[in-house]
Amino acid sequence: MQTPQSESGPERRAPLTAVAEQQFRAEVREWLTEQLDGPFRELRGLGGPGREHEAFDERLAWDRHLAAAGLTCLGWPVRYGGRAATLRQQVIFHEEYAKADAPSRVSHLGEELLGPTLLAFGTEEQKRRFLPGINTVTELWCQGYSEPGAGSDLAAVTTAARRDGDDWVVTGQKIWTSLAHLADWCFALCRTESGSTRHHGLSYLLIPMRQPGIRVRPIVQLTGTAEFNEVFFDEARTAADLVVGAPGEGWRVAMGTLTFERGISTVGQQIRFTRELANLEAVAKSTGALDDPVLAERIDRAWVGLRVLRAHALRTLESAHENADARTAAGQASVAKLLWANWHRGLGELAMDVLGAPGLVAPPGDLTDWQRLFLFSRADTLYGGSNEVQRNIIAERVLGLPREAR
Repeated sequence: MQTPQSESGPERRAPLTAVAEQQFRAEVREWLTEQLDGPFRELRGLGGPGREHEAFDERLAWDRHLAAAGLTCLGWPVRYGGRAATLRQQVIFHEEYAKADAPSRVSHLGEELLGPTLLAFGTEEQKRRFLPGINTVTELWCQGYSEPGAGSDLAAVTTAARRDGDDWVVTGQKIWTSLAHLADWCFALCRTESGSTRHHGLSYLLIPMRQPGIRVRPIVQLTGTAEFNEVFFDEARTAADLVVGAPGEGWRVAMGTLTFERGISTVGQQIRFTRELANLEAVAKSTGALDDPVLAERIDRAWVGLRVLRAHALRTLESAHENADARTAAGQASVAKLLWANWHRGLGELAMDVLGAPGLVAPPGDLTDWQRLFLFSRADTLYGGSNEVQRNIIAERVLGLPREAR
């Protein structure tokens, strides 16, 4: 697949006809089928939350293969390596990618979070330096937000960065840092103004991970895997110009990143959820669990919940594409997180009830896919912003209700 030669950015994209969209869908589907029935066929279905340890090197090679085919960073302007794809094209790609059961991407944090953040807030020098490595999957990223005392309350971060000549010197600790043990770089929220509190005095820094001042320690999860980490900064250094946005404006940039995190890729996520539910319904039929009217109703309700997820996602993506105001965008992102996180956690619980007593016994040396789903999905309503935080955002920033007492 070739990248178009047009230099038009998002503001100059012309709507595609239905025929052109169908052609694009067929092109993506054909390419994915050919590759996943060929040299990468062993990677189908591998990776994802709780399973990031699966065939990591091979999935990295797959991501780079996608890049060579012009299938990474689709929505970026052509001058930065993208295809200037329309919103609908991007949705089509994520739908077809999920339907093909293609492996989970290892470059998600760079492509879906940092890349759009740099396009929105970064300097031209930062874009030229970092976007090519994200596009070609030659530099991997992790996200340095949460801390032991600042998880759901992100504004309480204490990791500090001070200027020392041409560098920022960073000292502190981050936690729950996905894939930090494999990352080349970290985009981190740090306190750069001494004595500042809450949302003030924070800066969004880009920090190289391969240096003596950084130590990464894995956190073993309920699933027995360790894709999350603690990251310790002991006077780690990064260049003074590697701050995205102005120093002290890190909160605004960080909130922009969180909005991108709940973007177009969630459409593909919903198709993976659909596959999980279909597989669970097949198990229920084969074991006779579907004869239980209570379980049958819960499965039906889960199918309805998927339709709600899709309708909300498509509506809010279109709204975001039309440059909705910040308050509306924050509310939509929080509602989306509440919807999918609670639905998926509920699916894990439903799976255990469908399996019954046999689901409580793990095979020697590993977990079944359903057991892993149940255990990992317990965290769905915590990571990326807990349910309580999302409800506060909706209540305070969108509905204008009084702030929660602190």
